[in-house]
Amino acid sequence: MKLDYQKITSKVYADIIAKENHGKVPDYIPELACIDENKFGVNFTDLKHNSFGCGDSEEKFSIQSISKVFALSFVYEKLEEKLWERVDVEPSGSAFNSLIQLEADNGIPRNPFINAGALVICDILLEICNNPKEELLSFIRNLTEDEEIFFNEKVASSEMQNSFRNAAMCNFMKSFGNIKNKPDSVIELYCHLCSIEMTCKQLSKSFLYLANEGKKPSGGMQILSSSKAKRINAILLTCGFYDESGEFSFLVGLPGKSGVGGGIIAIYPQHYCITVWSPKLNEKGNSYRGMKFLEEFTTLTGESIF
Repeated sequence: MKLDYQKITSKVYADIIAKENHGKVPDYIPELACIDENKFGVNFTDLKHNSFGCGDSEEKFSIQSISKVFALSFVYEKLEEKLWERVDVEPSGSAFNSLIQLEADNGIPRNPFINAGALVICDILLEICNNPKEELLSFIRNLTEDEEIFFNEKVASSEMQNSFRNAAMCNFMKSFGNIKNKPDSVIELYCHLCSIEMTCKQLSKSFLYLANEGKKPSGGMQILSSSKAKRINAILLTCGFYDESGEFSFLVGLPGKSGVGGGIIAIYPQHYCITVWSPKLNEKGNSYRGMKFLEEFTTLTGESIF
């Protein structure tokens, strides 16, 4: 039976918006604390170029840690398997900004999606790029086929002023030799990476390469090898939601990634990407409505990777 994704998306959206919106907007990044907590957008895009959204699906928001997937893809394609000498692929099982874990693991982050792992990826970007910020933006614009994607300098500045813990992790990893550049430069790039603003619609299109064996569906440009795309999807499934990753796999059953800006992307390989944005976060730092939406969506479609 052919599923009516638009009807299912609209139904789930209506169901979720009618229920109480629990959680809280993060206040440790002042610029994010200003966002209207009732914003709620969803966008579905498949490999056949069908795309539709609900609510605030075309309003830009700070994608935060979702951007770590772009940075990982960019670096992995260039470094190949040597990348894994500097960052592991294991679920963390602890907070995304844990220093204790870093000490136990001798300065090697558990995976590329916790903060320490993304800092190592940013350090590598500084090594392999002449202008990492511009090259990364260009990479994302190419995936989205949209030049209107930028850093939010206010958000980046707000993050830099409140990045004491990230600075501690960066300096700590440098003491183990796993950060090569100046920690200040790594932090500055990391804060800009997190400040990228996109819409649900742009995000759901931009991640189709991970649903399509590493190829852009329009034009067929190979962004990653199919093997690398498969591996990134595997890390998304096991590590994309910090210490709630197992819960997301259990309830939703799709590779995905969250950000503290309230966004979540979820990928159904060979089929589609769906993006949800709602700023109020649950106690694990993931969008409350976003998690609820995706759980109900995959329950109604009966689709998961399992």
